[in-house]
Amino acid sequence: MCGIAGFWRRTKRDQDPRDVLQRMGHSIAHRGPDDSGYFLNSAMGVGLVHRRLAILDLSAAGHQPMTSASGRFVMVFNGEVYNFHEIRAELGKRVWHGHSDTEVMLEAIERWGLDAAVNRFIGMFAFALWDCREQKLSLVRDRVGIKPLYYGHASGDFVFASELKAICEFPNFSRAIDRDVLAMYMRHGYIPAPHCIYEGLNKLAPGCILTIDSVGLAPQIKRYWSPAAVAALGIKTPATGSDVETVEELHRTLISAVKLRMIADVPLGAFLSGGIDSSAVVALMQAQSNRPVKTFTIGFNEADFNEAIYAKKLAHHLGTDHTELYITPQQAMEVVPLLPTIYDEPFADSSQIPTYLVSKLARRSVTVSLSGDGGDELFGGYNRYLFAKRIYRVPKSARRVAAATIRTLSPAVFDAMYSCIRPVLPEKKRWAGIGDKAYKLAGYLNAEGAGSIYLRALSQCEDPAHFVPGSLEHDTVKQVIAGAAGLAAFEDQMMLADLQTYLPDDILTKLDRASMAVSLEARVPILDHRVIELAWRIPLGMKIRGGISKWILRQVLYRYVPQELVERPKMGFGVPIEHWLRGPLRHWAEDLLSQETLKQHDLLNVEAIRQKWKEHLSGRRNWQYLLWNVIVFQDWYRHVTSKAGVAIPCSAGIRER
Repeated sequence: MCGIAGFWRRTKRDQDPRDVLQRMGHSIAHRGPDDSGYFLNSAMGVGLVHRRLAILDLSAAGHQPMTSASGRFVMVFNGEVYNFHEIRAELGKRVWHGHSDTEVMLEAIERWGLDAAVNRFIGMFAFALWDCREQKLSLVRDRVGIKPLYYGHASGDFVFASELKAICEFPNFSRAIDRDVLAMYMRHGYIPAPHCIYEGLNKLAPGCILTIDSVGLAPQIKRYWSPAAVAALGIKTPATGSDVETVEELHRTLISAVKLRMIADVPLGAFLSGGIDSSAVVALMQAQSNRPVKTFTIGFNEADFNEAIYAKKLAHHLGTDHTELYITPQQAMEVVPLLPTIYDEPFADSSQIPTYLVSKLARRSVTVSLSGDGGDELFGGYNRYLFAKRIYRVPKSARRVAAATIRTLSPAVFDAMYSCIRPVLPEKKRWAGIGDKAYKLAGYLNAEGAGSIYLRALSQCEDPAHFVPGSLEHDTVKQVIAGAAGLAAFEDQMMLADLQTYLPDDILTKLDRASMAVSLEARVPILDHRVIELAWRIPLGMKIRGGISKWILRQVLYRYVPQELVERPKMGFGVPIEHWLRGPLRHWAEDLLSQETLKQHDLLNVEAIRQKWKEHLSGRRNWQYLLWNVIVFQDWYRHVTSKAGVAIPCSAGIRER
């Protein structure tokens, strides 16, 4: 796992390009603390820089930038191609300088061409390839977006990097904030690709190859792997075996995916939350290991958020070498000042805190950790899939009447009524914040059609333009949802939309930045593209059956773990932000949400935000998601302004598109 950056400069500049490369590389040293190197073609103005976290072939033979045997290609590469041994054998006998996947990738590109080679790679990757013969630069990102890659222009020069902090080191980069993108962030709590908080920059979408032939020309982007195409083909040609046969096919595919990701020349472990996905990954790891797998869990003292007790029981059953850490609000608060540096963009998924802490915990013992991410999007795991489908089935007129009825009572009244019966309910029915859940339900009920219902489910702010005055929110996620509408089943539409947006831009962004901040490589076997392609061939009735999500994945897990150890309501991996904002984080939050701080820029509606803050503090409403989005942005803005030494410019407002 590594960090990459580079540029293609239009003209010669005053700054020494070697110094620029050094600064860009140094800014992402956490992604690769073991080694560094750069390539510079002064005549063309092309520079590449690499920071290395040595995982495979720890020798100097794995040094990057790496040049192909013929001298035609130069590459900087972030990630892992797990099937490089097979590709190496297919390439035949030749003189190999080392045992790295990078060398094999270069020779595969030399032999078969970039497109054909990339389609043979099984792994997670983001790389830059300079073609010395044809004088063109290509950027490539893996199929589902496990590894990040930003690109764009700064003062006419083309720049790219694994993280924005490297691009911010490029001379004359303005850091102008895009107001319209900020509105997207307010809705979702993250910034969907291809957008970026800074004007002029983009994220390369997953499964894409970008090629630029001249620094003065617009890049050409083509897709080599499409989730939408995979989903359509899978549904058209479903698996026809029995339940037992299909479970076995998934079992074999997951075993292969996990086995490939256990290849490493450094210590390896796994995150274990106690949920279905991570438990399945750990079970398959332990089944293929001759020693106890090292597993790591973060716990909370708040019972409604704590899965550590279940993870501990699973670890004991599987026989892993288990380590757990219970975090306090104080420990969480110590992470908060790091968030702007870790994420570079505003990013407000509150599970970023435990993800960072579990990565830090794991890094004490291992350099690589496997994670269970991806199971929800592939096998129907999110509760919102079931809720949205049920709401969609209700006639529109009845939905509107129900929404109006709900809103005749305040959330506080709902909470008071529910508190009287909560103690006598079964444990899985003892929900927290029932009043806000009721009002959230009312929002669903008021939505027009299937697409609107699901967009509402993905929204933490229903009217971003109200909180970001003068903005015109991009409809990127709405378009993705509309594009998925061609699938017959509403559940399939929702899973496909998440696979293209929420998974890469929230879940995988969180995992990559949190793990790389502590120089830990995180691998995600469930997102092996062979697993994804099989998952879309599995009939929906094997994913969600009898109201039970991830049915088929559970059947795989039950081969290793008793059912009673994993059957419980889904918790997720969040933190109790609602309570912490009223308690241990209140002073810090009040500083960022004060009128004085909010008025330091003209980006947000001060009065509207102050009103939400007052309502939250009073306990009348739970605005944790909206407020956390604002707080994280405010903290990020303060950080980048301080680092830049000047106020950060922003777009003027609504622009025609």
